[in-house]
Amino acid sequence: MIDELPTHGGQLRSLAQRFGIAESQLLDFSANINPEGPPAVVHSTLRASLDDLSMLMSYPDLEEIDLKQSIARYAGVSHQNIAVANGFVPLLEAALRTLDIRRCLLPVPAFVEYRKALARARIEVFPHLLSAEESFSYNADVICAGSQDAILLTNPQNPSGVVCSHETLTRILTKAAERNACVLLDEAFIDYIPELSITPHIDSWTNLIVFRSVTKFHGMPGLRVAYAVANRKTAQALNENLPPWPITTLASCAVSSALKDVAYAVKTRDLNDRRRALLQSSIKALGIQTYPSAANFLLLRLPAAVDPADFWQRMLVDYRIVMRSCFNYEALEAGHLRVAVRTEEENSRLVEALSRVLQ
Repeated sequence: MIDELPTHGGQLRSLAQRFGIAESQLLDFSANINPEGPPAVVHSTLRASLDDLSMLMSYPDLEEIDLKQSIARYAGVSHQNIAVANGFVPLLEAALRTLDIRRCLLPVPAFVEYRKALARARIEVFPHLLSAEESFSYNADVICAGSQDAILLTNPQNPSGVVCSHETLTRILTKAAERNACVLLDEAFIDYIPELSITPHIDSWTNLIVFRSVTKFHGMPGLRVAYAVANRKTAQALNENLPPWPITTLASCAVSSALKDVAYAVKTRDLNDRRRALLQSSIKALGIQTYPSAANFLLLRLPAAVDPADFWQRMLVDYRIVMRSCFNYEALEAGHLRVAVRTEEENSRLVEALSRVLQ
């Protein structure tokens, strides 16, 4: 059973076919997407764009200047600090080519696509085991003790959602710079705690590339837009190492409009904070361990007597709830599953199902 669990979240179509359940009946807690959906302005922007035939009949802007300027205002940097692509992986692969990395330290557990990208680039990986007992936190002295020429980090950490303080991250960057090592930092979920983002300080660090997602926080992953932020020289090199026209015109217009909706961002953070706190306390009351997440998901550790694969399947088959299986997170002990933070009603449905399956 364990080898058949999905390796990514959001795979509802294949799961519905496999278990003979209508896809519409499945409630997806496996993908960490804003349950409110995209800002309303995205809908109106896309409709207006489709009414203009030139949007479909002309090539996108090769330099993506409008999109980069929108991102720059949102992230607090210059548009010359930015490279864009249709997802995180193309940006990471471009960074690996640009920096000519040979040896990379990778704290684990971590998102599986990190190691895959490093392997494709034929980079030697040095896994660094994070402690669940210490909530998967980073120790700057330990992380920077090796001789690798790159360190790949996540903030908030994936899969735990634990956040790294600005002080710790600054210490890591300083120590890495002292030995000419670069830091690759994935801030895919930093929008939930933007005050802890290192992105606005990018010009202070020549050894840093930050990767960020637009579409998770803004509830539109189907548009596939991500960006990297680096000092201007590195950003220019990143852009030169990316394929041309990485973003469609429609996606660019939609993202630009979404980033201008400040009220949406404020509301999203407030809702997520309240929903996550309530969900976490309800799950803890069932005897299931959680970690101090700052993102829009929670990593759960089931009681030792519970088989996580059987638990995951019963939640899906009996209650139509899809949780994120965590078996493919390197060095993550058995017994972990992850759930997104959704609406109050959906979170209550999850807690009720968790209680029933535990019984």
